[in-house]
Amino acid sequence: MHLSFLLASFSLLANAERIVRFISSDNNTYFGDAILPNDTVDASFSTSARVIRGDILGNFTVTDEVKDIQTLLAPLPSEMVRTVRMSNMTIPGWPILFYKPWTSLNTPSGPIPVSAAYQTQGNFTSTMDWETELVVIIKKTAYNVTDDEALDHVLGYSVGHDVSHRGWQIERGGLPQPQFSMGKGPDGWAPWGPAIVTTDIIPDPQVLNLHTRVNGVTQQNATTADMIFGVKHLISFFSMGTTLLPGDLIFTGTPSGTNLGKEDPIWLVDGDVVEVGLENVGTCTNMIQYVNTSSDSVRSVNVDMV
Repeated sequence: MHLSFLLASFSLLANAERIVRFISSDNNTYFGDAILPNDTVDASFSTSARVIRGDILGNFTVTDEVKDIQTLLAPLPSEMVRTVRMSNMTIPGWPILFYKPWTSLNTPSGPIPVSAAYQTQGNFTSTMDWETELVVIIKKTAYNVTDDEALDHVLGYSVGHDVSHRGWQIERGGLPQPQFSMGKGPDGWAPWGPAIVTTDIIPDPQVLNLHTRVNGVTQQNATTADMIFGVKHLISFFSMGTTLLPGDLIFTGTPSGTNLGKEDPIWLVDGDVVEVGLENVGTCTNMIQYVNTSSDSVRSVNVDMV
């Protein structure tokens, strides 16, 4: 790693391992390298971090300046995220790509707002579902890269929740294809974090366990080894004629265990708490919150927190 500058008052430390963004007790927002408690590798439990100076997607340095973590934010601010690419993990001959807007991004602990249009109305039932996914963070431009070149373009990995409404995605999606954007794109429907764990710590993204717990009950428990298309191939495929930019996020698809296809689904409702987790990364824990006015939107309540 090249050092873009020297800090006069702080010594320079090793490469970052778990990049977090947070508000400290001085009310300033920082990037930092999370200091883990002794008994966990879940960055969501970190209470302090070593401050990072520089461009988090380029040249940066980890200092020995330690700040306390008051509020953990999404690892990148929304304005640094160019696109949010999603992969559908059915069994096609090639990856199925769709996009979420950057306004769908949420913090590791913020409420997931569900507006009136997505709540039960008459004979239209709210069918909110969970999807835990490995998230890939791109650090440098990728265009027409091969599978073998793909991981050279990755800064690290997070865990994400691809919140989904099957009614808008499928029932009101029309035939023959689902309507992914209306079923998955509302504000706050993509919590992610709690950190970006760098490729120094996770050199192989295909050996990680992931899980979903709803109100404390395990609903998904799987491994990234079972992904239909691995991370290398997804990056290569998505860069085939379309440039991937620094800050792009790729949600890589969810394993079995969602409500979709179950005989007796238990859809998410107001007040449900969903925890999504990824081995060696950590957890995001978010509550479903019904909202009925524009002032309740995650964009208006938490616009500076994402």
